[in-house]
Amino acid sequence: MEPKAVPVNNYYGEVVMIKRAIVIIMDSVGVGALPDSDKYGDVGVNTLNNIAKNHEGFNIPNLKKLGIGNIEGTGAVGGEKSAFGAYARMAEVSSGKDTTIGHWELTGIHTFEPFNTYPEGFPPEVVEAFEEAVGRNIICNKPASGTAVIEELGEEHMETGKPIVYTSADSVFQIAAHEDIIPLEELYRMCEAARNICTGKHSVARVIARPFTGQPGSFERTSNRRDYSVSPPSDTLLDYIKSAGKDVIAVGKIVDIFNGQGITEDIHTKSNMDGVDQTIRYIKSQNEGIIMTNLVDFDAKYGHRRNATGYAKALEEFDERIPEILAAMSEDDVVFFTADHGNDPTYKGTDHTREYVPLIVYGKGIQPNVDMGTRKSFADMAATIADMLGVEYGGNGESFYSSIKR
Repeated sequence: MEPKAVPVNNYYGEVVMIKRAIVIIMDSVGVGALPDSDKYGDVGVNTLNNIAKNHEGFNIPNLKKLGIGNIEGTGAVGGEKSAFGAYARMAEVSSGKDTTIGHWELTGIHTFEPFNTYPEGFPPEVVEAFEEAVGRNIICNKPASGTAVIEELGEEHMETGKPIVYTSADSVFQIAAHEDIIPLEELYRMCEAARNICTGKHSVARVIARPFTGQPGSFERTSNRRDYSVSPPSDTLLDYIKSAGKDVIAVGKIVDIFNGQGITEDIHTKSNMDGVDQTIRYIKSQNEGIIMTNLVDFDAKYGHRRNATGYAKALEEFDERIPEILAAMSEDDVVFFTADHGNDPTYKGTDHTREYVPLIVYGKGIQPNVDMGTRKSFADMAATIADMLGVEYGGNGESFYSSIKR
């Protein structure tokens, strides 16, 4: 028998059912260093607060009204006496600060063995196996910024046809190729070959296709990126919702992060704004269960590139769309705004930063202006969503639903 949703009271005292959770992951919008951040080389990091401190006039009024500036560590944003949403910050239990581990914890999995990283580049056995599999020699094989590496090696790549293989401080095997030199389908096949090679003792969290276009001096990465992840080691919140016969809709790179596991429908997106457009389209359509969206531009375009001004503008641009998201919601919807890690654009280097992430919960069945303090795990969100939807759940986390429901 399909589990029944949990009834709650809306603003008018009527009993309604929570039928759908909308989760919007603001990729890398952290809210302060975790207690162990120094072990990861991150001291004094705080993505959102440092952006606010360093940009006079920075204004995200809709997120502020929902309560983001009331979260501990976000004082520079500015608080709201009567926030519309419930709010908290969540600590990461898992080891690491990468996309995959962050998303897995948001859906109920704790990971204590971090994925492999390659600060010296990939070893010969990996490179040789890859070159044999794809029939091409490679260039680069070192940690690098994605935009810098194509400027450095893009012309050589175009002249030789050799794919640019590089990594970063994250557990990634990245392949950059000009779309006119290595067609997309061939690039994707290369990624599939790398995914098969990067297993076992050389397992990486993600293999990423990084296509680009243009000419030397004006190369530009395209929106045809694809991520090839390892599958989660156990069921996530998405699997539990799917098993209950409900919809699990993935917007953006969510389907890649979970390697398709637990997902009933998905769509890739070209930008943050496209991600918002697709999310609103799904909110307005007939579905019941969960819509999970990743807005990757914050991380990929601004965090890694240490472009604090661009990051600030991207946050303001997203904030302007929030009224549309809320207006599209039904009375039986609840929206969650959160993140998967930090990427402080005011900090040194180009890597993610180990931070708390924000959590805002809003809907007609949710009490406004509830401060939930600091949650012990990202997985608390997963347990809460399962509780709201009345779905049987066996993952990590502690539900806070009883403290915020009307």
